[in-house]
This record gives sequence, structure tokens and C-alpha cells, in this order.
Amino acid sequence: MARVNGEMVVAIDGPSGSGKSSTSRMVATRLGLAHLDTGSMYRALACAVSRAGINPQDEPDRVIDLAGSADIRVDTRPGYDTVVINGVDVTEEIRDPRTSARVSAVATIPQVRVLLVERMRDIVERNDRRIVVEGRDITTVVCPDAQVRVLLVADPAVRMARRARELGDDVDQTQMHDQIVRRDRDDATVSQFETPAPGVTLIDSTSLDLDEVVARVVALTEQVG
Repeated sequence: MARVNGEMVVAIDGPSGSGKSSTSRMVATRLGLAHLDTGSMYRALACAVSRAGINPQDEPDRVIDLAGSADIRVDTRPGYDTVVINGVDVTEEIRDPRTSARVSAVATIPQVRVLLVERMRDIVERNDRRIVVEGRDITTVVCPDAQVRVLLVADPAVRMARRARELGDDVDQTQMHDQIVRRDRDDATVSQFETPAPGVTLIDSTSLDLDEVVARVVALTEQVG
């Protein structure tokens, strides 16, 4: 099993359904690194916003206040993925389709992104900069100085098929399609995830299986490690 010594930050960007989460967990496990799913932090905040009865479109300032004050705790051990906000375990709730439908309204508030990016960077530092970080804007905003920076993309039809497999037989296909298309559209207003920034490696996973994608990312770490 490949392992790295010393500092190693692996930043993985990409749209919904591109395989970021599965790839990141496996890379972290193989390299003996921590793992941070930054999307889970936005989802946790969306859960807290909903619990507080806040309408993000009408009350963005209340969302910003909550983002600044909320106690968000994420387990960075690969495969654990526990998320707690203000003492409430929302690990299961953040994967609920209703949360998926709400998260963009929270995540596209610019000041919310600023506040959560600060927290993400703190988590990277607390893990001694030995971590795989995945989400939006990771290679350009959160960890622009990461040793390995990857933009993971895939054909939209493939992304929807993957998401359907994750959600199981009960998934509403129309709802899932709308969520992925809408997430792409909404997130594009605050982040860039289709064209790699300078120094970022593009990996198109459309015709690759998970092991092949993971192998490519691990190979990149070996080149710089």
C-alpha cells in the first residue's frame, strides 16, 4: 500500500456525481491521510438553517450569522464521515434528497463561503496538512497551494447514473436530474469546476472505473512526494 511521509495535501474539485467522494476516501485510505468532504459542511449548515426556520433567499444575513457561530465538527478519518452541527448528529440527514434540494441556496451566499473556507483551512492545518480535501473551489480557493490538485469531471449522463446507484431504487429520477442540473447551474455562479486552473490536473472519469481514477491520483502524489 502506498504511503507518504511529511506534508501532503491532495485537493480534488469537481461537479456533483463526478466521483469526488469515493475517489477521495480511497486515496486517503491508500496514502494514510485524513479526508475532508467540504460539501458535508455546507450540507450540515443547510440542515441547521432548516431547523432554525430560516429562508436563505429572504434572510441571507441570518444564514451568515449562523455560519459564523455554528459549531461544526467533522470526522476526518476516511470512511467515518460523521458530521455534527451544534451538537446534533446530521450524518444521515445531510444525504437526504431534501437537504440536497436546499444546500445550493445556502452554499451560494458569498459570505457563507468565506466563513466556511476559513474553517476548512483550519481543519487542514489541524491535520498537519496531511489530508485529502474534496468539494468545490478546493484547488483554487481552499487549498491553492496543495501538492496535488485535481479536477475530476464526467459526462452528465454518467454522473446521474452514479448518483442513482448511490441513492438506491427509491430515488426519484426526475428529482435527481433536476438537482444535479440545478446544482451545476447554481454552483457555477460562485465556483468554476469545468475547466482546470493552471497547475491543476484534469481527470475525466467518464470511461474510468473507481480503481483507475484512484490509481491516477495516487500516481500524482508519488510524482511530487
